[in-house]
Amino acid sequence: MAQSYNPFDVLELRLNSIENLLLDFKHQYISAPPKQADQWFDLNELCNYLPDKPATATVYGWVHTAQIPCHKGGKKLRFLKSEIDIWLLQGRKKTLQQTALEADAYLLKSKGGAGRTYGK
Repeated sequence: MAQSYNPFDVLELRLNSIENLLLDFKHQYISAPPKQADQWFDLNELCNYLPDKPATATVYGWVHTAQIPCHKGGKKLRFLKSEIDIWLLQGRKKTLQQTALEADAYLLKSKGGAGRTYGK
């Protein structure tokens, strides 16, 4: 005889599967280390954090020319550490080889550019 199809058995299997997934998610969430909250700097803290320890007037100049990421609440400037770290990394000088590769790529893209080799 053919076995009868019971839709409630299928529902029970699916519910058990969902329950197991939720329990796995719960255990992963509990065992995961909490994310560390980002740190805010005021102007003086930022000056002390930056490697070259600039004067506050210098930082005001950077803010005025939009060279540094900042947040303004009323009259108070605030700086997010993660944004400052990214900003510092973007300011890294390129090596001679990196500059030469970029120049070659530019020359190849431009009209009639025959790639040159610098610094080799």
